[in-house]
Amino acid sequence: MNKDLTWLSDIGLDIDSALGYTGGQDRYLSAIKRFYDGYEKNRKNIEQYLDNADIESYMITVHALKSNSKMIGASSLGALFEALETAARNNDMVTIGNDTFSALKAYEELVDRLSPVDALGDCKAPGEISGEVAKETARKLLDALDDFDDDLSKELVKKLSGYPFRMSQKEILKEAAGYIDDFLYDEAIQEIKKIIPTIE
Repeated sequence: MNKDLTWLSDIGLDIDSALGYTGGQDRYLSAIKRFYDGYEKNRKNIEQYLDNADIESYMITVHALKSNSKMIGASSLGALFEALETAARNNDMVTIGNDTFSALKAYEELVDRLSPVDALGDCKAPGEISGEVAKETARKLLDALDDFDDDLSKELVKKLSGYPFRMSQKEILKEAAGYIDDFLYDEAIQEIKKIIPTIE
């Protein structure tokens, strides 16, 4: 895929840092598309968590939005969600009440500016796998680790790396791969179990 990315720079995204995070143009555009497509779900979830006073789920969601914003080069939006994550961690309901909807407004405005991504169609990077395939691969990986199958475990980690994890989950997967290299299968299992819930 060889697309012109200048429009993303024109709307205020830091393309250089985003390409560094995502590892290339194809993965960057895929991340942009997922960010764009996830807006309605994320907005509704945040509003519902606030209505239900479910601060734990709220914190998990704004943490993900912080990471995803930074990954696509929207550092200022990422900073807004990071402040909300900190507020949730500290049970600072005043900050959450005052700042959530302004962050959601900034999120909506960015998504509006990202609407040309619809014209790109399928933005999957080569080797990128779906959530369904990733979940099945992760289950097989846990079985392979439980059976001490080194070769199959390494093969499945490589396949699982095709799922577009957020930065923090990519680091966990990398750590799991290191444990497998050192034959520390129980430790690898624990790391893989951490990332499975993040697969959508």
